[in-house]
Amino acid sequence: MKQIYLDHASTTPVRAEVLEAMLPYFGGEFGNPSSIYPLGQRASDAVAEARETLANLIGAQPREVFFTSGGTEADNWALKGFAHANAAKGKHLITSAIEHHAVLHTCEALEHEGFEVTYLPVDEHGLVRPSDLKAALRPDTILVSIMFANNEIGSIQPIEELAAITHEHGAAFHTDAVQAFGHEPIDVNALGIDLLSASAHKIYAPKGVGLLYVRKGVKLANLLDGGQQERGKRATTENVPGIVGFAKAAELAAAELTPEHDRQLALRDHAIKRVLVEIPHAKLNGSWENRLANNVNFSFEFIEGEGMLLQLAARGICVSSGSACTSGSLDPSHVLLAIGLPHEIAHGSLRLTLGRDTTQEDVDFAIDSLKTTLVNLRMMSPLYEDFKRGEVDSVIERFAADGFPYTN
Repeated sequence: MKQIYLDHASTTPVRAEVLEAMLPYFGGEFGNPSSIYPLGQRASDAVAEARETLANLIGAQPREVFFTSGGTEADNWALKGFAHANAAKGKHLITSAIEHHAVLHTCEALEHEGFEVTYLPVDEHGLVRPSDLKAALRPDTILVSIMFANNEIGSIQPIEELAAITHEHGAAFHTDAVQAFGHEPIDVNALGIDLLSASAHKIYAPKGVGLLYVRKGVKLANLLDGGQQERGKRATTENVPGIVGFAKAAELAAAELTPEHDRQLALRDHAIKRVLVEIPHAKLNGSWENRLANNVNFSFEFIEGEGMLLQLAARGICVSSGSACTSGSLDPSHVLLAIGLPHEIAHGSLRLTLGRDTTQEDVDFAIDSLKTTLVNLRMMSPLYEDFKRGEVDSVIERFAADGFPYTN
């Protein structure tokens, strides 16, 4: 059975070019970058070159890029490191209600330490209102953390405007750019970003490596104490193969960014249009316009999401209902609840995220399979039978009546 992988927001396969770049550092070039003999210095040079490549992708200086084990570690370090280093200036942070749990749970941990956190609401498209940020800022606000693009519904935030508001107040601005890095143009200077988190395995590089961009002059407490790796801020022997692979993937992403973005955008819009035209009781979650080019997220009424995923998996289609980090949870997505979906609709959600190998044939097969799956599930749904008898109302029809444009 053919496998169609449509869960690239969860992780991506390692590209052949990336693996080829990594292989020498598993074998002959195995040296420790901290060693002074040539074998170690060649590894050190590879890390330095990778740092420069990754910095160039976001308009940063190499000394502003610190390697981590991934996006979660980068988020933790950005928030905890900044909060601990700047607590004398204030103990108030601001984030949004739809952040990845790497940010939300870090904020909760800081609250246990005596910090205060304001969680901004979002509109029905999953966007933070700049006016809400202005209203939430306080004299003791030291850091604002708003993700660049949401991992579930793909909504791209007005980062430049939010960062400008933050700086006018004198606070620092962090963005979790894990889903956007290598997929959307990012210039940290033009956008006013002080701290940025990214992860390698979202751009066809290996798992277990990421980065944190820290603008020059931003105070950050050490993550790990020990040796002098990462300028003494994160003391551990560098993951040289992973770092080299991350840089190679970033180099390829930069070269292909515009054509691949446009190609995936066309496929995304094709999928959205087909669902909205051909599948009844469907609702697009998030903004259509301010959205990642590879992200499609729908809620379907009168079905249970887990059954939908299992039936699609039986047809060889790999999709998800939201973040991979919460796939074991029975609770509905916090993101979908934050944009105003009731529990029964949020439970019937589906996320398709496209990749560089995704074709229109793949998308059409997935949509055709989805149509069949939903018919089967609704035939077994007592709630759907109640709806057909007129005993219950359609929630999605109420969304349409309220003027939400992306419903069927």
